[in-house]
Amino acid sequence: MSAPTLDPVRDQLEAAQQAGHLLPSTVENILKVHGQPATSPGDRASIEELLAAGEWNELNDRFFKTLAFGTGGIRGRTIGKVVTPVEKGTPTPLGAPEHPAVGTNMMNRANLARAALGLGLHLRKAFPGKKCKVVIAHDTRHYSRPFAELCAEKLQSLGHDVLLFAEERSTPQLSFTVRQERAQAGIVISASHNPPHDNGFKAYFDDGAQLVEPHASGVIAEVEALQKGAPLPDVAEKGTLTLLGASADAVYRQALKTLIVEPQALAEAKGLKIVYSSLHGTGIQIIPDLYKEVGVPFSVVAAQQEGDGRFPTVKSPNPEESAALELAIAQAKEEQADLVIATDPDCDRLGAAVRDGAGNYALLTGNMIGSLIAAYRLERLFAQGVLTPQNAGRAALIKTFVTTDLQKKLAARYGVKCVECLTGFKYIGAKLREYEQATGLADYHFQPPAARRAAQLEKGTFFVFGGEESYGYSGGDYVRDKDGNAAALMLAEVAAWHKARGKTLLEALADLYREHGLFAERLGTITMEGAKGSAQIQALLASYRAEPPQKLGGLPVERLDDYGKQDFADVDGTPIPKETMLLFHVEGGHRMAVRASGTEPKVKFYFFTQRPVAPGHSPAETEKEARAFLNAWWAEVEADVKKRVG
Repeated sequence: MSAPTLDPVRDQLEAAQQAGHLLPSTVENILKVHGQPATSPGDRASIEELLAAGEWNELNDRFFKTLAFGTGGIRGRTIGKVVTPVEKGTPTPLGAPEHPAVGTNMMNRANLARAALGLGLHLRKAFPGKKCKVVIAHDTRHYSRPFAELCAEKLQSLGHDVLLFAEERSTPQLSFTVRQERAQAGIVISASHNPPHDNGFKAYFDDGAQLVEPHASGVIAEVEALQKGAPLPDVAEKGTLTLLGASADAVYRQALKTLIVEPQALAEAKGLKIVYSSLHGTGIQIIPDLYKEVGVPFSVVAAQQEGDGRFPTVKSPNPEESAALELAIAQAKEEQADLVIATDPDCDRLGAAVRDGAGNYALLTGNMIGSLIAAYRLERLFAQGVLTPQNAGRAALIKTFVTTDLQKKLAARYGVKCVECLTGFKYIGAKLREYEQATGLADYHFQPPAARRAAQLEKGTFFVFGGEESYGYSGGDYVRDKDGNAAALMLAEVAAWHKARGKTLLEALADLYREHGLFAERLGTITMEGAKGSAQIQALLASYRAEPPQKLGGLPVERLDDYGKQDFADVDGTPIPKETMLLFHVEGGHRMAVRASGTEPKVKFYFFTQRPVAPGHSPAETEKEARAFLNAWWAEVEADVKKRVG
C-alpha cells in the first residue's frame, strides 16, 4: 500500500483506482484538471463532491478521456448524469444547472475555449498577415448563448473580427453567412437533434462548409498543442464584435427563394395546407416569413414555436421520430392539412408526414423526402430545357453511400452523374467547392444563379440536389451544409406541383417505385455509452474486420468494402478520404453498411434492399415484403452483435 500524501484528493483517487472503481486515465485526467491553476474553484469543488459521494461511474464517464476535437468539431454532454450542488448553483430560468459539468470528456467552457482558440490559431497560419473574420451562430440549447459569446471572446483575443448573430439562428444560415460576409471561418454552437443535456461546436471554413483536410488536421493540431500547455501568441490589437440581425435574414431568405424551380407551382395548388413545427428550435426564425413571401399556406404549432433548450413537448427534438411530430399531426388532422413539416433545433434536418386518402398521416423517411425532391427537380429542369441530353453529364445528384440507391436510378434515368461520398454533409460541401473551383468564375458566390449554373454546365458540374438519409437536403450551392429552411421550401413546391395534378406525395412516390423498382431501407442503432461503451464500439468494428460475416439476411456476402483501409475514388476520380465504414454487398443487390456515429455513442447499421414491383402487385404490397425482410435481417444482426461484444 502506498504511503499517504499531503494531497487528500490524490489519495482518494489512488485508493479508488486500486479498488477498481476508477480507470487509470480517469485518475490522470482528474489530477490534471484539479491541479491546474486555471481551473475554477467551483470545478474543483465539483470534483471533490463527486469523490466524496463515491460517484465512480460518473467520474469515469466525465474523465476517462478528453473530449476529442474531430474533423468537424466537438459534441458532448453539458449536464452530467449526476449534477453536483456546486454545478446546480442557481438554476437558469429553464431549469438547467447554473454551470456546465466539469470533466475532460464534457462539453464545457474549458473544452470549448480550446476549440475556439485552436480554430483561431489555425486561421492565423492559414491566412498569414490577414485580419480574419469569423461568423458565429447558436441554437436554442442550454448554454448556447454564453458558449457563443465565449467563442467570440477567445477569437477576438487572437485579433480576429467576429460577426455574432444577435439571436439564435440555424446552422445553414451560418454556412450561408460565412460566404456572404467573405469570412474566413464560422462556428455554430449546437448539438443538432441530440438530447437536451448535450451541446456542441462545429467549425466551418471560408467556403461555408465544415472543415475538411488539411484544415481539419490543422485545427486539431492546435487544440492538442493547447492541451499540452502551448502558450498563446501576443496580439497587438484585439478583434472587433459585430451583431447580425434582420438584414442578414433578408439576404438569406432571398437566396432560398432562388431554389424555386416552377414559380407558378405554389399558386396553382389551390387549397394546399402545411402545418409547420420548429420543435423549439431555430427554424421559426426563417420558415414562417419565407412561406409568407412565396405564398405557401401554413400554420405553426404554437406550443413548439418558442425556443426552449428543454424541448418540453417532445421526448426528443428529432424530426426523424414519429413522436416528435405528434402535436403537428394532431393539428394537421384538425385543419385537414396536406403536409406536416418539422425541423430540428438547428434547422439543418427536416422530417415530414403526408395525409393519405383516408385522412391518416404517414411518415416519410429521409430517403423518401430526398428522392421526391430529386425526381421533381430533375424532371422539371429537363422539361424546361435547362438540362438536356447534351449537357446532362455536367449535372449531378450527390448522395452519401448510406442514402437510398433509388437516387442512383433517378440519375441514370436522366443521364446525370450520381456522386457518392462518405457520411456527413462536409463531404458534399467539399464536392461543391471542387465544382465551384472548376468554373474559374470570379466572385462565384455573388454571381446571379443563372450565371453560376451556366458556368457549371460549361466547365464544372451543376448541382441539382444533394442529400443524406438522415433527413438532410440541399438544392443549391450558395450554402454548403444541409438546410432545413431550404428543404421546407423545396418540399412545399413538390407537394404543390403534385396536388395541382391531383396527387399526394405518397402517390408520387408510388409512381417512382413503379418506374424504378421498390427501394426500402432500414436504420438500426446500438447505443454504447461512457467509457465501457467506447471500448465496445471499437471492439465491434474490429470484430467485423477480423471475422466478417459470410452471410447476411440469409444470403451470401459477395464483397466487403472497407473505407478505412482500402483506396476508393468517386465518379469524378476524386479520392475518397479514409474513414471507418464497412459496406457489405450481399447477393441480390442488397447492402449493409456499419459505422460508428460521429456525434453520438452509437454504432449505426444501414440496410438496403430493392425489388421490382411485380405485375398485379401494388408498391405498398411490395414494400410490406421488403420491410419484413429488413426487419428479420436487423434481428439477425442484433443477435450477432451480442455474440461479438456481449
